[in-house]
Amino acid sequence: MKKKRTFIVLGVLIVLLSLVYFRMNKKSDTEVITCKVVKGLIEIKVQTSGQLEAEKSENIVVPSELASRNVGIYEIKIADLIEEGSVVDSGQFIATLDHKVIEEVLTKAKEEMDLALVALQDAKMDSSLTLSNFRDQLINSTSDVEEKKIIVAESVYESPSVIKKAEMDLEKVVRKLEQDKKGFELKERQAKSKVDRTALELQQKNQKIDELMKLSDALTIKAPKKGMVIYAKDRMGSKIQVGASVSTWNPIIATLPDMTKLISKTYVNEIDISKIKNGQKVTLSIDAFPEKELKGEVFAVANIGQPMPKSDAKVFEVKIRVSGFDPLLKPAMTTSNTIVTGVFNDQLIIPSEAVYANDSVKYVYLKKKDIVRQIVDLGGENENYIIVNKGLAEGDELTLNEPEKPGDIKTVGWEIYKEQKVKVENEKQKLLESIKKSPIGSVTGGTAVGNKSLNSK
Repeated sequence: MKKKRTFIVLGVLIVLLSLVYFRMNKKSDTEVITCKVVKGLIEIKVQTSGQLEAEKSENIVVPSELASRNVGIYEIKIADLIEEGSVVDSGQFIATLDHKVIEEVLTKAKEEMDLALVALQDAKMDSSLTLSNFRDQLINSTSDVEEKKIIVAESVYESPSVIKKAEMDLEKVVRKLEQDKKGFELKERQAKSKVDRTALELQQKNQKIDELMKLSDALTIKAPKKGMVIYAKDRMGSKIQVGASVSTWNPIIATLPDMTKLISKTYVNEIDISKIKNGQKVTLSIDAFPEKELKGEVFAVANIGQPMPKSDAKVFEVKIRVSGFDPLLKPAMTTSNTIVTGVFNDQLIIPSEAVYANDSVKYVYLKKKDIVRQIVDLGGENENYIIVNKGLAEGDELTLNEPEKPGDIKTVGWEIYKEQKVKVENEKQKLLESIKKSPIGSVTGGTAVGNKSLNSK
Protein backbone atom coordinates (compact mmCIF):
# COMPACT_ATOMS: atom_id res chain seq x y z
CA MET A 1 0.00 0.00 0.00
CA LYS A 2 2.78 2.36 0.97
CA LYS A 3 4.68 1.38 -2.23
CA LYS A 4 1.64 2.19 -4.36
CA ARG A 5 1.28 5.63 -2.71
CA THR A 6 4.95 6.37 -3.46
CA PHE A 7 4.43 5.65 -7.17
CA ILE A 8 1.40 7.96 -7.26
CA VAL A 9 3.38 10.83 -5.67
CA LEU A 10 6.25 10.33 -8.12
CA GLY A 11 3.80 10.41 -11.04
CA VAL A 12 2.23 13.67 -9.86
CA LEU A 13 5.68 15.25 -9.46
CA ILE A 14 6.67 14.22 -12.98
CA VAL A 15 3.48 15.78 -14.42
CA LEU A 16 4.06 19.02 -12.48
CA LEU A 17 7.68 19.24 -13.62
CA SER A 18 6.61 18.65 -17.24
CA LEU A 19 4.07 21.46 -17.04
CA VAL A 20 6.66 23.84 -15.60
CA TYR A 21 9.18 22.86 -18.30
CA PHE A 22 6.77 23.39 -21.21
CA ARG A 23 5.53 26.69 -19.75
CA MET A 24 9.11 27.97 -19.40
CA ASN A 25 9.91 26.94 -22.99
CA LYS A 26 6.72 28.59 -24.26
CA LYS A 27 7.61 31.76 -22.42
CA SER A 28 11.10 31.82 -23.93
CA ASP A 29 9.70 31.21 -27.42
CA THR A 30 7.41 34.22 -27.21
CA GLU A 31 9.87 36.54 -25.48
CA VAL A 32 9.55 40.08 -26.91
CA ILE A 33 12.73 41.98 -27.88
CA THR A 34 12.30 45.73 -27.60
CA CYS A 35 14.13 48.99 -28.35
CA LYS A 36 13.65 52.66 -27.50
CA VAL A 37 12.96 55.63 -29.76
CA VAL A 38 15.91 57.99 -29.22
CA LYS A 39 17.02 61.40 -30.39
CA GLY A 40 20.41 61.82 -31.92
CA LEU A 41 22.58 62.39 -35.00
CA ILE A 42 22.17 60.26 -38.10
CA GLU A 43 24.21 60.21 -41.29
CA ILE A 44 22.45 59.15 -44.48
CA LYS A 45 24.88 57.31 -46.74
CA VAL A 46 24.90 55.67 -50.15
CA GLN A 47 27.31 52.78 -50.68
CA THR A 48 28.73 52.18 -54.17
CA SER A 49 31.57 50.37 -55.86
CA GLY A 50 33.76 52.30 -58.30
CA GLN A 51 36.95 52.25 -60.31
CA LEU A 52 39.94 54.57 -60.16
CA GLU A 53 40.72 56.71 -63.21
CA ALA A 54 42.91 59.71 -63.89
CA GLU A 55 40.93 62.94 -64.03
CA LYS A 56 43.21 64.15 -66.81
CA SER A 57 45.29 62.17 -69.27
CA GLU A 58 47.15 62.64 -72.54
CA ASN A 59 46.13 60.49 -75.47
CA ILE A 60 48.64 58.66 -77.64
CA VAL A 61 47.08 58.65 -81.11
CA VAL A 62 47.80 57.49 -84.67
CA PRO A 63 50.06 59.76 -86.79
CA SER A 64 48.34 62.87 -88.16
CA GLU A 65 49.58 61.90 -91.67
CA LEU A 66 47.02 59.09 -91.64
CA ALA A 67 44.22 61.66 -91.80
CA SER A 68 45.23 62.81 -95.30
CA ARG A 69 42.72 61.81 -97.97
CA ASN A 70 45.57 61.68 -100.44
CA VAL A 71 47.11 58.74 -98.54
CA GLY A 72 43.98 56.64 -98.86
CA ILE A 73 44.63 54.42 -95.81
CA TYR A 74 41.63 54.34 -93.51
CA GLU A 75 42.66 51.60 -91.05
CA ILE A 76 46.01 50.28 -89.93
CA LYS A 77 46.92 47.47 -87.55
CA ILE A 78 49.17 47.60 -84.50
CA ALA A 79 52.25 45.47 -85.11
CA ASP A 80 53.92 45.92 -81.72
CA LEU A 81 52.85 47.49 -78.41
CA ILE A 82 54.56 48.14 -75.09
CA GLU A 83 53.18 46.25 -72.09
CA GLU A 84 50.30 47.98 -70.33
CA GLY A 85 51.27 49.58 -67.04
CA SER A 86 54.82 50.33 -68.19
CA VAL A 87 56.22 53.65 -67.00
CA VAL A 88 57.86 55.48 -69.91
CA ASP A 89 59.87 58.66 -70.38
CA SER A 90 59.23 61.30 -73.02
CA GLY A 91 60.29 60.01 -76.46
CA GLN A 92 60.29 56.35 -75.42
CA PHE A 93 58.81 53.66 -77.69
CA ILE A 94 55.08 52.98 -77.31
CA ALA A 95 53.89 51.13 -80.42
CA THR A 96 54.65 50.26 -84.03
CA LEU A 97 52.00 50.31 -86.76
CA ASP A 98 51.95 47.85 -89.65
CA HIS A 99 54.50 48.82 -92.37
CA LYS A 100 53.15 46.28 -94.86
CA VAL A 101 50.07 48.37 -95.59
CA ILE A 102 52.25 51.42 -96.30
CA GLU A 103 54.61 49.43 -98.51
CA GLU A 104 51.74 48.07 -100.60
CA VAL A 105 50.15 51.49 -101.06
CA LEU A 106 53.56 53.08 -101.73
CA THR A 107 54.40 50.54 -104.44
CA LYS A 108 51.06 51.17 -106.13
CA ALA A 109 51.52 54.95 -105.82
CA LYS A 110 54.93 54.77 -107.54
CA GLU A 111 53.41 52.77 -110.41
CA GLU A 112 50.66 55.36 -110.74
CA MET A 113 53.29 58.14 -110.75
CA ASP A 114 55.17 56.45 -113.60
CA LEU A 115 51.93 56.21 -115.57
CA ALA A 116 51.16 59.86 -114.83
CA LEU A 117 54.65 60.87 -116.08
CA VAL A 118 54.12 58.96 -119.34
CA ALA A 119 50.67 60.57 -119.69
CA LEU A 120 52.23 64.04 -119.27
CA GLN A 121 54.82 63.36 -121.93
CA ASP A 122 52.12 62.04 -124.30
CA ALA A 123 49.98 65.11 -123.63
CA LYS A 124 52.87 67.41 -124.47
CA MET A 125 53.60 65.51 -127.72
CA ASP A 126 49.94 65.51 -128.73
CA SER A 127 49.72 69.22 -127.99
CA SER A 128 52.81 69.98 -130.06
CA LEU A 129 51.60 67.91 -133.04
CA THR A 130 48.04 69.24 -132.95
CA LEU A 131 49.11 72.88 -132.65
CA SER A 132 51.71 72.42 -135.43
CA ASN A 133 48.98 71.24 -137.82
CA PHE A 134 46.74 74.15 -136.86
CA ARG A 135 49.62 76.61 -137.32
CA ASP A 136 50.17 75.30 -140.87
CA GLN A 137 46.45 75.64 -141.56
CA LEU A 138 46.51 79.19 -140.20
CA ILE A 139 49.48 80.10 -142.43
CA ASN A 140 47.68 78.68 -145.46
CA SER A 141 44.55 80.65 -144.64
CA THR A 142 46.59 83.83 -144.29
CA SER A 143 48.20 83.19 -147.68
CA ASP A 144 44.77 82.65 -149.24
CA VAL A 145 43.61 86.02 -147.94
CA GLU A 146 46.66 87.78 -149.39
CA GLU A 147 46.13 86.05 -152.71
CA LYS A 148 42.47 87.05 -152.89
CA LYS A 149 43.36 90.64 -152.04
CA ILE A 150 45.70 90.74 -155.06
CA ILE A 151 42.97 89.33 -157.32
CA VAL A 152 40.52 91.97 -156.12
CA ALA A 153 43.09 94.69 -156.79
CA GLU A 154 43.79 93.40 -160.31
CA SER A 155 40.07 93.09 -161.18
CA VAL A 156 39.44 96.82 -160.84
CA TYR A 157 39.22 97.18 -164.61
CA GLU A 158 37.16 94.04 -165.09
CA SER A 159 33.41 93.81 -165.44
CA PRO A 160 31.29 94.39 -162.34
CA SER A 161 30.44 90.72 -162.11
CA VAL A 162 34.11 89.70 -162.09
CA ILE A 163 34.83 92.35 -159.45
CA LYS A 164 31.89 91.15 -157.36
CA LYS A 165 33.06 87.52 -157.54
CA ALA A 166 36.61 88.49 -156.53
CA GLU A 167 35.30 90.45 -153.53
CA MET A 168 33.06 87.52 -152.49
CA ASP A 169 36.02 85.12 -152.71
CA LEU A 170 38.05 87.51 -150.54
CA GLU A 171 35.29 87.69 -147.93
CA LYS A 172 35.09 83.92 -147.86
CA VAL A 173 38.82 83.41 -147.16
CA VAL A 174 38.80 86.24 -144.61
CA ARG A 175 35.99 84.45 -142.72
CA LYS A 176 37.91 81.20 -142.96
CA LEU A 177 41.05 82.91 -141.59
CA GLU A 178 39.06 84.25 -138.60
CA GLN A 179 37.61 80.79 -137.98
CA ASP A 180 41.05 79.22 -138.16
CA LYS A 181 42.41 81.80 -135.66
CA LYS A 182 39.59 81.02 -133.22
CA GLY A 183 40.06 77.30 -133.82
CA PHE A 184 43.80 77.63 -133.14
CA GLU A 185 43.15 79.54 -129.90
CA LEU A 186 40.65 76.92 -128.78
CA LYS A 187 42.98 74.04 -129.60
CA GLU A 188 45.83 75.84 -127.85
CA ARG A 189 43.73 76.22 -124.68
CA GLN A 190 42.57 72.57 -124.90
CA ALA A 191 46.13 71.34 -125.33
CA LYS A 192 47.37 73.51 -122.45
CA SER A 193 44.51 72.31 -120.25
CA LYS A 194 45.31 68.68 -120.99
CA VAL A 195 49.00 69.20 -120.24
CA ASP A 196 48.19 71.09 -117.02
CA ARG A 197 45.73 68.40 -115.95
CA THR A 198 48.20 65.58 -116.45
CA ALA A 199 50.91 67.67 -114.76
CA LEU A 200 48.59 68.18 -111.77
CA GLU A 201 47.89 64.44 -111.60
CA LEU A 202 51.63 63.82 -111.62
CA GLN A 203 52.08 66.38 -108.85
CA GLN A 204 49.37 64.67 -106.77
CA LYS A 205 51.05 61.29 -107.26
CA ASN A 206 54.35 62.79 -106.13
CA GLN A 207 52.63 64.41 -103.13
CA LYS A 208 51.01 61.09 -102.22
CA ILE A 209 54.40 59.38 -102.30
CA ASP A 210 55.90 62.12 -100.11
CA GLU A 211 53.05 61.78 -97.58
CA LEU A 212 53.37 57.99 -97.59
CA MET A 213 57.10 58.32 -96.91
CA LYS A 214 56.37 60.69 -94.00
CA LEU A 215 53.72 58.29 -92.71
CA SER A 216 56.15 55.41 -92.97
CA ASP A 217 58.64 57.34 -90.83
CA ALA A 218 55.87 58.12 -88.30
CA LEU A 219 54.72 54.52 -87.80
CA THR A 220 56.85 54.21 -84.69
CA ILE A 221 54.79 55.86 -81.93
CA LYS A 222 56.66 57.48 -79.06
CA ALA A 223 55.57 58.87 -75.70
CA PRO A 224 54.87 62.63 -75.71
CA LYS A 225 55.79 62.82 -72.00
CA LYS A 226 56.59 60.73 -68.95
CA GLY A 227 53.80 58.53 -67.58
CA MET A 228 52.21 55.11 -67.21
CA VAL A 229 50.84 53.50 -70.37
CA ILE A 230 47.17 52.50 -70.23
CA TYR A 231 45.65 50.82 -73.29
CA ALA A 232 42.66 52.52 -74.90
CA LYS A 233 39.47 50.67 -75.87
CA ASP A 234 38.17 50.00 -79.37
CA ARG A 235 34.63 50.61 -80.63
CA MET A 236 33.48 47.31 -79.10
CA GLY A 237 34.83 48.25 -75.66
CA SER A 238 37.76 45.81 -75.79
CA LYS A 239 41.30 46.81 -74.88
CA ILE A 240 43.60 47.75 -77.75
CA GLN A 241 46.20 45.04 -78.35
CA VAL A 242 48.66 43.81 -80.98
CA GLY A 243 46.71 43.08 -84.17
CA ALA A 244 43.94 45.55 -83.36
CA SER A 245 43.02 48.12 -85.99
CA VAL A 246 43.12 51.86 -85.39
CA SER A 247 41.98 54.68 -87.64
CA THR A 248 41.33 58.41 -87.74
CA TRP A 249 37.81 57.64 -86.46
CA ASN A 250 39.19 55.62 -83.55
CA PRO A 251 42.66 57.14 -83.22
CA ILE A 252 43.57 56.55 -79.56
CA ILE A 253 46.11 53.78 -78.98
CA ALA A 254 46.85 54.41 -75.31
CA THR A 255 46.74 57.13 -72.68
CA LEU A 256 49.21 58.57 -70.20
CA PRO A 257 47.11 59.36 -67.13
CA ASP A 258 48.03 62.07 -64.65
CA MET A 259 48.24 59.89 -61.52
CA THR A 260 48.47 62.89 -59.20
CA LYS A 261 44.77 63.66 -59.77
CA LEU A 262 42.55 60.59 -59.52
CA ILE A 263 38.81 60.11 -59.63
CA SER A 264 36.56 57.18 -58.79
CA LYS A 265 33.94 56.55 -61.45
CA THR A 266 30.91 54.82 -59.98
CA TYR A 267 27.25 54.18 -60.80
CA VAL A 268 24.27 54.87 -58.52
CA ASN A 269 20.86 53.24 -58.93
CA GLU A 270 17.83 55.32 -59.90
CA ILE A 271 16.34 55.05 -56.40
CA ASP A 272 19.33 56.71 -54.69
CA ILE A 273 20.45 59.12 -57.43
CA SER A 274 18.11 61.89 -56.21
CA LYS A 275 20.16 61.97 -52.98
CA ILE A 276 23.49 62.55 -54.75
CA LYS A 277 24.66 66.16 -55.21
CA ASN A 278 27.91 67.86 -56.16
CA GLY A 279 30.08 68.70 -53.17
CA GLN A 280 29.01 65.77 -50.99
CA LYS A 281 31.82 64.22 -48.96
CA VAL A 282 32.92 60.67 -49.67
CA THR A 283 35.03 58.11 -47.82
CA LEU A 284 36.83 55.67 -50.12
CA SER A 285 38.58 52.41 -49.43
CA ILE A 286 40.72 50.49 -51.90
CA ASP A 287 40.02 46.78 -52.28
CA ALA A 288 43.72 46.14 -52.94
CA PHE A 289 44.73 48.02 -49.77
CA PRO A 290 41.95 47.51 -47.18
CA GLU A 291 43.90 49.43 -44.55
CA LYS A 292 43.90 52.62 -46.64
CA GLU A 293 41.11 55.16 -46.22
CA LEU A 294 40.85 58.07 -48.65
CA LYS A 295 38.69 61.16 -48.70
CA GLY A 296 36.90 62.55 -51.73
CA GLU A 297 34.10 64.72 -53.01
CA VAL A 298 31.35 64.27 -55.60
CA PHE A 299 31.95 66.63 -58.54
CA ALA A 300 29.86 65.24 -61.42
CA VAL A 301 26.43 63.58 -61.50
CA ALA A 302 24.96 62.35 -64.79
CA ASN A 303 21.56 63.70 -65.81
CA ILE A 304 20.75 60.72 -68.03
CA GLY A 305 20.70 57.12 -66.83
CA GLN A 306 21.90 54.04 -68.65
CA PRO A 307 20.69 50.45 -68.42
CA MET A 308 22.61 47.95 -66.36
CA PRO A 309 23.89 44.93 -68.35
CA LYS A 310 21.33 42.11 -68.41
CA SER A 311 18.86 44.12 -66.34
CA ASP A 312 15.96 46.54 -66.72
CA ALA A 313 17.32 48.75 -63.92
CA LYS A 314 18.88 52.14 -64.70
CA VAL A 315 22.06 53.55 -63.18
CA PHE A 316 23.58 57.03 -63.26
CA GLU A 317 27.28 57.78 -63.57
CA VAL A 318 28.80 59.66 -60.62
CA LYS A 319 32.39 60.94 -60.48
CA ILE A 320 34.23 61.39 -57.19
CA ARG A 321 37.44 63.44 -56.98
CA VAL A 322 39.99 61.75 -54.69
CA SER A 323 41.88 64.06 -52.33
CA GLY A 324 45.66 63.83 -52.06
CA PHE A 325 48.16 61.62 -53.87
CA ASP A 326 49.35 58.10 -53.11
CA PRO A 327 51.97 56.43 -55.37
CA LEU A 328 50.50 53.00 -54.59
CA LEU A 329 47.24 53.83 -56.33
CA LYS A 330 46.86 52.58 -59.91
CA PRO A 331 44.21 53.06 -62.61
CA ALA A 332 41.36 50.52 -62.66
CA MET A 333 41.72 49.67 -58.95
CA THR A 334 38.33 48.94 -57.37
CA THR A 335 37.06 51.36 -54.73
CA SER A 336 34.31 51.08 -52.15
CA ASN A 337 32.68 54.50 -51.83
CA THR A 338 30.56 55.77 -48.95
CA ILE A 339 28.81 58.97 -50.01
CA VAL A 340 27.38 61.03 -47.16
CA THR A 341 24.15 62.45 -48.59
CA GLY A 342 22.91 64.09 -45.40
CA VAL A 343 23.78 64.68 -41.72
CA PHE A 344 20.80 65.31 -39.42
CA ASN A 345 21.09 66.38 -35.78
CA ASP A 346 18.53 65.94 -32.99
CA GLN A 347 16.32 63.55 -34.94
CA LEU A 348 14.04 60.78 -33.70
CA ILE A 349 15.62 57.56 -34.91
CA ILE A 350 14.74 53.89 -34.68
CA PRO A 351 16.45 50.69 -35.89
CA SER A 352 15.56 49.53 -39.39
CA GLU A 353 14.54 46.15 -37.96
CA ALA A 354 11.66 47.78 -36.08
CA VAL A 355 9.89 48.93 -39.28
CA TYR A 356 7.36 46.79 -41.11
CA ALA A 357 5.47 47.56 -44.29
CA ASN A 358 2.64 46.42 -46.50
CA ASP A 359 1.51 47.71 -49.89
CA SER A 360 0.25 51.05 -48.58
CA VAL A 361 1.76 51.92 -45.18
CA LYS A 362 4.83 51.57 -43.00
CA TYR A 363 4.33 50.81 -39.33
CA VAL A 364 5.95 49.70 -36.09
CA TYR A 365 4.73 47.68 -33.12
CA LEU A 366 4.44 50.14 -30.22
CA LYS A 367 4.50 48.62 -26.77
CA LYS A 368 2.27 50.38 -24.22
CA LYS A 369 -0.15 48.55 -21.91
CA ASP A 370 -0.95 46.49 -24.97
CA ILE A 371 1.02 46.26 -28.20
CA VAL A 372 -0.48 48.33 -31.06
CA ARG A 373 0.40 48.67 -34.72
CA GLN A 374 1.47 52.32 -35.10
CA ILE A 375 1.52 53.86 -38.60
CA VAL A 376 4.58 56.12 -39.00
CA ASP A 377 5.85 58.78 -41.39
CA LEU A 378 9.54 58.08 -42.04
CA GLY A 379 12.39 60.18 -43.45
CA GLY A 380 15.91 59.35 -44.54
CA GLU A 381 17.68 56.17 -43.56
CA ASN A 382 21.09 54.57 -43.52
CA GLU A 383 22.07 50.93 -43.27
CA ASN A 384 21.03 50.73 -39.58
CA TYR A 385 18.61 53.51 -38.62
CA ILE A 386 15.60 55.43 -39.96
CA ILE A 387 14.41 58.96 -39.16
CA VAL A 388 10.85 59.19 -37.78
CA ASN A 389 8.91 62.29 -38.86
CA LYS A 390 5.55 61.46 -37.27
CA GLY A 391 3.90 58.79 -35.17
CA LEU A 392 6.39 58.28 -32.34
CA ALA A 393 7.92 60.19 -29.45
CA GLU A 394 11.28 59.98 -27.72
CA GLY A 395 11.34 57.12 -25.24
CA ASP A 396 8.60 55.08 -26.91
CA GLU A 397 9.26 51.35 -26.71
CA LEU A 398 9.06 49.25 -29.91
CA THR A 399 9.23 45.53 -30.51
CA LEU A 400 11.90 44.25 -32.86
CA ASN A 401 10.16 40.94 -33.47
CA GLU A 402 6.62 40.61 -34.77
CA PRO A 403 4.15 39.63 -32.01
CA GLU A 404 2.06 36.48 -32.11
CA LYS A 405 -1.22 36.73 -33.98
CA PRO A 406 -0.44 40.12 -35.67
CA GLY A 407 -3.88 40.06 -37.32
CA ASP A 408 -5.50 40.61 -33.92
CA ILE A 409 -3.44 43.71 -33.10
CA LYS A 410 -5.12 47.12 -33.32
CA THR A 411 -3.80 49.64 -35.89
CA VAL A 412 -3.53 53.31 -34.89
CA GLY A 413 -2.29 56.46 -36.65
CA TRP A 414 -4.62 56.42 -39.64
CA GLU A 415 -4.44 60.23 -39.76
CA ILE A 416 -0.75 59.87 -40.78
CA TYR A 417 -1.76 57.52 -43.58
CA LYS A 418 -4.36 60.04 -44.79
CA GLU A 419 -1.79 62.86 -44.77
CA GLN A 420 0.61 60.73 -46.80
CA LYS A 421 -2.12 59.88 -49.28
CA VAL A 422 -3.03 63.56 -49.71
CA LYS A 423 0.64 64.44 -50.21
CA VAL A 424 1.01 61.79 -52.93
CA GLU A 425 -2.10 63.08 -54.71
CA ASN A 426 -0.79 66.66 -54.52
CA GLU A 427 2.52 65.57 -56.03
CA LYS A 428 0.71 63.80 -58.86
CA GLN A 429 -1.35 66.93 -59.52
CA LYS A 430 1.78 69.09 -59.63
CA LEU A 431 3.33 66.65 -62.08
CA LEU A 432 0.30 66.79 -64.38
CA GLU A 433 0.27 70.60 -64.25
CA SER A 434 3.97 70.79 -65.10
CA ILE A 435 3.42 68.49 -68.08
CA LYS A 436 0.56 70.67 -69.35
CA LYS A 437 2.54 73.91 -68.96
CA SER A 438 5.78 72.66 -70.44
CA PRO A 439 5.44 69.71 -72.84
CA ILE A 440 9.09 70.00 -73.89
CA GLY A 441 10.32 69.95 -70.31
CA SER A 442 7.90 67.30 -69.09
CA VAL A 443 10.61 64.68 -68.65
CA THR A 444 12.79 66.98 -66.55
CA GLY A 445 9.84 68.27 -64.56
CA GLY A 446 8.53 64.77 -63.99
CA THR A 447 11.89 63.56 -62.74
CA ALA A 448 12.21 66.44 -60.29
CA VAL A 449 8.71 65.92 -58.88
CA GLY A 450 9.23 62.18 -58.74
CA ASN A 451 12.44 62.59 -56.76
CA LYS A 452 10.76 64.99 -54.35
CA SER A 453 7.94 62.52 -53.88
CA LEU A 454 10.37 59.74 -53.08
CA ASN A 455 12.18 61.92 -50.56
CA SER A 456 8.93 62.89 -48.88
CA LYS A 457 8.08 59.26 -48.42
